Amino acid sequence: MTTTEAPATRKLAYVSAINEALAQLMRSDPNIFIAGEDVGLYGSVFGVTRGLMKEFGENRVVDTPIAESGIMGLGLGAAATGLRPVIDIMFMDFIGVCMDEVVNQIAKMKYMFGGKATLPITIHTMAGGGMAMAAQHSQSLEAWFCHVPGLKVVMPSGPYEAKGLMIAAVRDDNPVIVVNTKTLLGMQAEVPEDMYEIPLGKAHVVRPGSNFTIIATGRMVGESLKAAEELAADGLDVEVIDPRTLQPFDTETCVASVRKTHRALIAHEAVRFGGIGAEIAAQIQEEAFDFLDMPVGRVGAPFAPVPFSPVLEKQYIPDAARVVAEVRRLLGRA
Repeated sequence: MTTTEAPATRKLAYVSAINEALAQLMRSDPNIFIAGEDVGLYGSVFGVTRGLMKEFGENRVVDTPIAESGIMGLGLGAAATGLRPVIDIMFMDFIGVCMDEVVNQIAKMKYMFGGKATLPITIHTMAGGGMAMAAQHSQSLEAWFCHVPGLKVVMPSGPYEAKGLMIAAVRDDNPVIVVNTKTLLGMQAEVPEDMYEIPLGKAHVVRPGSNFTIIATGRMVGESLKAAEELAADGLDVEVIDPRTLQPFDTETCVASVRKTHRALIAHEAVRFGGIGAEIAAQIQEEAFDFLDMPVGRVGAPFAPVPFSPVLEKQYIPDAARVVAEVRRLLGRA
């Protein structure tokens, strides 16, 4: 079954939703394989691939050396020659080690070969802080890859999205980066047992509203829903939009919302300066400037590395309280 909003019948954890998606994909297509550090015997550091080596064998769930450039090169070559690799980079920060393969090879090969090269490669990785893993294991770098033509970028906000976007990503004939959030892995939500795809490039209005729009990514979708409930006491009927796919971005849905509500704020966990929120804000002012009653607001992390100290990290990472405070500041109610 392929559907955009399939009927849900049971609750599943975010990490289990990813695992189920991978298992179902591999059963349906023998050309799909997974490669990465500790994805086999260990089941990945976060448990995403647990049990898959036992079912599919070590030729389809490949434990690799600690060599991100080599892992990504393996995926590049496999995709170019007819397979559908899922390359697991356990922390998003580590993609910095293999940026040449991702940005200069994978993203560009289709164009440099006149469209004759097909690159159905999925890069799966984990982003975000909140687990006291310090500055080299806690970044949200999705905006980097949204800037590169040839790459698609998705960012699930919950278990339903994690499964549906993973299936869509692996089935896509283009390179797709799936950015999951570590602190969401235990989150439970209704997820259908059947395979389903969430279309890439289509946003989801999570909470309809009439007089304020919040566009949030990843973990900040849940935080923005909490903020919307609190802001209801201020007389605000907040609409919350989850883009789901950051590249290509569904500008139409977001602009239509702002034309209705006349106010907008973008919330993401990544550093505020130069984050995807800046691009979304620019698109809103280009397409809906005459409808805005105030400047577009943004909530993001400070311009600093993620602290190791749990106390400092809690202050660093954006949350519902910060969204509420910024909305009230924009409205002159702070």
